[in-house]
Amino acid sequence: MVDILHRMGIGASPQGVFEAVTQINRLSAWWTDDTSGTPEIGGVIHFQFGDLGFFDMKVLELDPGRRVVWQVVDGPKEWIGTKVIWDLKPQGEGTTVLFKHQGWTEPVEFMHHCSTKWATYLMSLKALLETGKGDPAPNDYRISLDAD
Repeated sequence: MVDILHRMGIGASPQGVFEAVTQINRLSAWWTDDTSGTPEIGGVIHFQFGDLGFFDMKVLELDPGRRVVWQVVDGPKEWIGTKVIWDLKPQGEGTTVLFKHQGWTEPVEFMHHCSTKWATYLMSLKALLETGKGDPAPNDYRISLDAD
């Protein structure tokens, strides 16, 4: 198994970051504007990316201001069964986010793409919390020559 790992410092409280990754209106302000579902333990959050596809994440853990864990239950085959983990640590006046997309079976080309896309979405999350405006899909940063 292989994982995508990122570390990001954000000028917002751990509780503020927690809310941005656990509330539908906040998720849709930095990841994809077509987000719906039930963001509570046992619930499923649906993230739609237009015609490109979707991800359904089951909420496994919610530790306010500290940790969020989702498991992918539907979407691209490479994602199904993987976990997305947000560990939040206070850092001065802000938060260090330790992000992990855990459990890829092998480092296929799609994983390389997703690692870069996660980085752009983490920057969108940072922008949302520090400036009030993120860049969610479909207005996100393009990284491929083909559609992404």
